[in-house]
Amino acid sequence: MEVKRASVLGFCFGVRRAVEYAEKALEYYSGKKVYSLGPLIHNEIVLQNLKDKGLEILSEDDLDRVEPQSVVIIRAHGVSPSITKILEDKNCTIINATCPRVNANQITVQKASAKGKIIILTGDSNHGEVKGIAGYAEGEFILLQNEEDARALKEGSGEAVLLSQTTFSPVQFEKISEIVGQKYKNLKINNTICPATKERQDSLVELCKNVDGVLVVGGKNSANTIRLFQTAQKNCAHAAHIQSAEEIPQEFFAFKRVGITAGASTPDVIIEQVEKALSD
Repeated sequence: MEVKRASVLGFCFGVRRAVEYAEKALEYYSGKKVYSLGPLIHNEIVLQNLKDKGLEILSEDDLDRVEPQSVVIIRAHGVSPSITKILEDKNCTIINATCPRVNANQITVQKASAKGKIIILTGDSNHGEVKGIAGYAEGEFILLQNEEDARALKEGSGEAVLLSQTTFSPVQFEKISEIVGQKYKNLKINNTICPATKERQDSLVELCKNVDGVLVVGGKNSANTIRLFQTAQKNCAHAAHIQSAEEIPQEFFAFKRVGITAGASTPDVIIEQVEKALSD
């Protein structure tokens, strides 16, 4: 069997940075409570490894459980200013692992809304990044999850800024941008999708041309991994979304050429295990 990797796959810069921050915090602050607000990344295997080392994961609704003067890691998705304020009032040591691209979105929203501009964001309503960015909007904030939301949007006369969740579908963003542009004449469009998102998609489409089946490796609750799987299904006769080598469907071992891609929260070691299982 020939195993081919996508040219772009696995940990993105922001995720790798967040995991490194957590590893260092657990080592440096040994003996103190170390929390992560929400899952640090969307990968259960990585999270379990960090939990075994002492990391306690809390939702933003459980802030009352954070002990004063403890250590709190802000995950790559970021949080709203109100969350940060609560932690500061508890005299916590805050380790900000927010992805720089997400942070740039937060700053853009804060500055634009302070000037009275309408904020329009494309993204998933339940995604942590979207919730955090929304917290920086001081005025009108509109979330568009798909083209249907954009078509339902009423025409506006004020100044508006359109930007996106960093892991949103580039294709969807372009379609939504065109629709919104027809409804807001004074609109500034900022394509804030991380380039790595498009690069992963493009490399996967190319990979699908040369293999019999594609394995998409990553967390079941990872938005960008799910989108990779959807692309694989459209472009390859056989596609499977797995979290580990143990989940490889039996049919893949009979293929001559198998492709591997992985979400932005999938560590190198899991990709290597999947490749080794196929090769063996």
